[in-house]
Amino acid sequence: MSMAGNLRRVTGLGGVGGLRKVARLARRRPRVDLSHPARSPLGSSVVNCVTYRDGVRTSARGDLVDTVERVRKSREGFVWLGLHEPTDQEFAGIAELFDLHPLAVEDAIEAHQRPKLERYGETLFAVFKTVCYVEHEELTATSEVVNTGEIMVFVGADFVITVRHGRHGSLGPLREELESDPGQLAKGPSAVLHALADHVVDDYLTVTDSVQADIDQVETDVFSEAGARTDPGRIYQLKRELLELKRAVVPLSRPLEDLATRPIRAVDPEIQAYFRDVSDHLLRVKEQIAAFDELLNSILQAHLAQVTVAQNEDMRKITAWAAIVAVPTMVCGVYGMNFDHMPELHWRYGYGMVLGVISVACLALYRGFRRSGWL
Repeated sequence: MSMAGNLRRVTGLGGVGGLRKVARLARRRPRVDLSHPARSPLGSSVVNCVTYRDGVRTSARGDLVDTVERVRKSREGFVWLGLHEPTDQEFAGIAELFDLHPLAVEDAIEAHQRPKLERYGETLFAVFKTVCYVEHEELTATSEVVNTGEIMVFVGADFVITVRHGRHGSLGPLREELESDPGQLAKGPSAVLHALADHVVDDYLTVTDSVQADIDQVETDVFSEAGARTDPGRIYQLKRELLELKRAVVPLSRPLEDLATRPIRAVDPEIQAYFRDVSDHLLRVKEQIAAFDELLNSILQAHLAQVTVAQNEDMRKITAWAAIVAVPTMVCGVYGMNFDHMPELHWRYGYGMVLGVISVACLALYRGFRRSGWL
């Protein structure tokens, strides 16, 4: 269907007057200059817009409307439009041009969505949560370990629109990698969708490996000689960050399963086998996260047990010293009662004898406590 025909279908306009109104609508759309390879117009949300034919990148001429019209007239290739945190105004013309469902558009603009896969007519809408590991010299109770973002993908018969949210997850390297394999890219927009899913899950694997290093360090500290003095806030912080990673990973299982097993018109049947491989990788990440969660629970319980043992040891030492000090306290208390008839009260060597008795009793108690492990 031609560009004018598509707009007639969207707006319900027909005839010569309708075509004139369509032309005015097209002119009001954001006219994106595609001559700049990285980001154009400068400062807008459009990061890149490229046309592919038979898996090969073709030169961009004109604006976005002209590019889409040429692709739809030739019925060959597809357009890949990349956006970064677009506003309502910036996305309005694009949504109308590609006939995107308002609910999907709202999700793409607002972000903060769960990973999901939805179909709106001939268009597939997918949401992926991206994650990256935040480097830090030393893990503390306030360290940020995992940073998350989002990638929304619209997939149609002749277009792919990626909407990225967050400070990380640039798709430039992914685009270059895909362009180095024209055979895979020639399979159409679903090849881009697979590459995105694979890219996101590979990042999950990278992050889990880094998180494991942090967990190993905490485990080593907890089971060291000074383990009882380890800050438990570090363990809780790791559990919180692991929960953030879990929110990104676990909900993605169902969308990947649908892409790998259910027939979807927008997905090439040959690509579905690749989605099964991505689903297997995701399962490995889920198992790692579950194992990390159990390990952190065990580390936390071990730390609490160490704290309890240390407190018991301190209490035993305090009790032992209190028992030793009780002997001279008792003897001195007896002889401080100011009675006339006290044992050896007026004997010349009575003072020395009392000190000797106190010393022997205290020494006997000290040796007894040492043998029992209390001191």
